[in-house]
Amino acid sequence: MHHESSLATTDDLDEAVSVFVQHRRSLFGIAYRMLGSAAEAEDVVQEVWLRWQKTDRSAVVNPRAFLSSAATRLAINVAQSARVRRETYIGPWLPEPVDTSADPEVGAERAEALEMALLLVLEKLSPTERAAYVLREAFDYAYAEIADILELSLVNVRKIVSRARRHLSGERRESVEADEHRRLLSAFVSAARTGDVASLEALLTVDAVSLSDGNGMRGCARIPVLGRARVAHLATYRPLWREAEVGLVDANGLTGVLLHRDGEPTAFMTMAASKEGIHQLMWVFSPSKIAAFLDSRTRFSTAAALTPDAMDSRTAVCRG
Repeated sequence: MHHESSLATTDDLDEAVSVFVQHRRSLFGIAYRMLGSAAEAEDVVQEVWLRWQKTDRSAVVNPRAFLSSAATRLAINVAQSARVRRETYIGPWLPEPVDTSADPEVGAERAEALEMALLLVLEKLSPTERAAYVLREAFDYAYAEIADILELSLVNVRKIVSRARRHLSGERRESVEADEHRRLLSAFVSAARTGDVASLEALLTVDAVSLSDGNGMRGCARIPVLGRARVAHLATYRPLWREAEVGLVDANGLTGVLLHRDGEPTAFMTMAASKEGIHQLMWVFSPSKIAAFLDSRTRFSTAAALTPDAMDSRTAVCRG
């Protein structure tokens, strides 16, 4: 008898793993869009796995709803504590880039709310508004499902999503297509490497801004650099490009640039562009954020992360 019950338990755990694996990418996608951090999103996913293991799964009618609710609520809690932590961040804060070569939508129905520039604008929403917007626009959840997850009325959820859309459309510019984005980025990099300021200025809008995320690292601009001439001048900073290997990467649904020196990654850069030109440059120098990007590359390109052993190998405590 004992043998049979342990078999049943093993089957039950196998089933739990199989269901979780099926939804894992979308759970990561929800948490990442809400937090702008691959590392924090991964923590949320691990915590959801622990809850899923401990829950009475026979009573769960809709696993997708259960898992996405847990991920969303945990992400809201982490987002609230992250806001407090970011008050002590030195200089501009940028999202951690995430690799999208294997999964262009990162677990969603569509790649909405994934670009770095938009994640930065999403920071201005409250965590609940952000959750409602992400679930609706990227994951195509019905308003009724979002109302259940956020424990709000249907009318309220519709208002929140519509307010979030209005807020974002007021802040966003119409983006160029991915191919044009890649062309502009490549042109920018080649002009910056050769110190061709005139060509750089021709690519930039008058009100271009350059943001550098280094959390107080030496030599890293601690305030946004504004205006075509200043942004172009900054981009030609010799020590940045000297002996650097430059590689194009797929990040957040668009092309980014990863700089290496002596085999070590030193900087990541991507940009936002409209038909008027490049209006925002985003430089990530923070070593932990570059490391998180490299981790996301290996995570999405291997199935190893989806085995129960891998899921159990880290204790998951949501930072906060």
